[in-house]
Amino acid sequence: MNEYLRLKKSNCKNCYKCIRHCPVKSIRFSDNQAHIVGDECILCGHCFVVCPQNAKEIRCDLDRARALIASGRPVYASLAPSFVADFPGVTITAMRKALSALGFAGAEETAVGATMVKKRYEEILAAEHPDVLISSCCHSVNLLIRRYFPEALPYLAPVRTPMQAHCLDLKRRYPGAAAIFIGPCISKKAEADEYPGAADCVLTFEELNQWLSAESVVLEDIPDPPEVGGRARLFPTSGGILRSMNEKAPDYTYLVVDGQENCLAALQDVIRGDLKNCFIEMSACSGSCIGGPAMGKNHRAPVRDFAYVDRYAPDCDFAVDMSAQKLHSEHSFMGLHRQKPGQRAIEEVLHALGKMTPEQELNCGSCGYNTCREKAEAVVLGKADLTMCLPYLKEKAETFSGNVLENTPNGIILLDEDMQIQQINPAACTIMNIALPSDAVGQPIVRYLNPEPFLQALQNKRTSKAAQVYLPEYKKHVELTIVYDGKYHNLMAILRDVTREAEEQARKDAASRHTIEVTDKVIEKQMRVVQEIASLLGETTAETKIALTKLKESLNDD
Repeated sequence: MNEYLRLKKSNCKNCYKCIRHCPVKSIRFSDNQAHIVGDECILCGHCFVVCPQNAKEIRCDLDRARALIASGRPVYASLAPSFVADFPGVTITAMRKALSALGFAGAEETAVGATMVKKRYEEILAAEHPDVLISSCCHSVNLLIRRYFPEALPYLAPVRTPMQAHCLDLKRRYPGAAAIFIGPCISKKAEADEYPGAADCVLTFEELNQWLSAESVVLEDIPDPPEVGGRARLFPTSGGILRSMNEKAPDYTYLVVDGQENCLAALQDVIRGDLKNCFIEMSACSGSCIGGPAMGKNHRAPVRDFAYVDRYAPDCDFAVDMSAQKLHSEHSFMGLHRQKPGQRAIEEVLHALGKMTPEQELNCGSCGYNTCREKAEAVVLGKADLTMCLPYLKEKAETFSGNVLENTPNGIILLDEDMQIQQINPAACTIMNIALPSDAVGQPIVRYLNPEPFLQALQNKRTSKAAQVYLPEYKKHVELTIVYDGKYHNLMAILRDVTREAEEQARKDAASRHTIEVTDKVIEKQMRVVQEIASLLGETTAETKIALTKLKESLNDD
């Protein structure tokens, strides 16, 4: 499958919101990134809508559309009837003028194709009397049934979608023309690729807005000519198909089901045989097409949009020639080529998460999956990993930090902004002669330590480096480090008991002082001896000099 939805890798923040909201869990999480599994996705676009980081983007086909315009072929636009909700106050006449400025040969409403489709539904119900008939207008619903509910395939109406019906009709009436569908849906891009020959390109309303802006085309306020039909303009609203139908079989129940969860539940009812003699209008988007993923993330006002569409739809139908239409379309099974993991493999994953009994399976949904077993199955299939379980990570982190606090030889004290002890470990209790940690929790630090360095760290909003201090009341020497946590406005004191080292150093210092004193005395004594010797030597030398001088003089006289 082509990448109709793409991931902006740098933006994924591991919130698992896309997994949580995906109706078929077609998202694989690996390398701290969410990846859409193409052959499982039904392209409902819900992950695109709910992503808080805008980490997903719809494939842009503007270049493809511009190339069709530049090819020289006449190109006609099939405009989804929900355009009146995305472009409030703009008529089809105004849209035709704007699209003409972009190079389109013409523009019509997809509601023309919707008229053909709803008439075909009426014919099937009247002539064939199926047990259950499910509308086939929503390609995401069609993908859901074809991939996940093959038992419901016989109930899916074998009728083309309004997009296909209208694009084929445009090409029948304008030989050689190309057709571009413009609407609020992502899955229509995949539908165009799967059913070649109908729509040559699909643009979203967001892409159309980009194109109009790039070409400086302004949508004008142009009224439509007198009504010539358009009741099928109701199609993009919840219940719109039913409201547009002229004939309803008296022995049938007509139901409206929209939203992924409701569709899943309804299909299960159909498969179980709980529904009989009913026509089901089914849409993957809540509120139907006006709730489509490409209506614009900041343009979601279902009540207002319903009113826009409702006001724009007259009571009469477009004139269509049903005899000229080829509306039949079979829907084939699209099997998922994956093997369901065994119970033993699932149990091994659960045990790795610390879930040994069913009671330990919280089923909190924080990982994005509805149950712990569903998550374990995804782990076995390589779509998830253990770290996605937040309770598991929390318990693991708490156990780790608890082991560190309990077993570290350093004293650790956690204080709040009011200088009250929030947490204290056994090592700190030993240093400060506290019997139990619970005796200190909630008490002001001033009861145990000088609060001045803590106040300075809080005031300066800065971590203080390790400094050795003496605690006279405990007769302990400690190396004190105060860590300031600016995010949570906490202080953490780390006390390393250095009493033994301090006492050993004191003994060494005393020994050094004693050695120095002894050395000084020895040196002083030696100096005195040297001086005495020098003095004696000096007297002897003087006497010798005198004697020798006299001897010399005596010899000279002789």
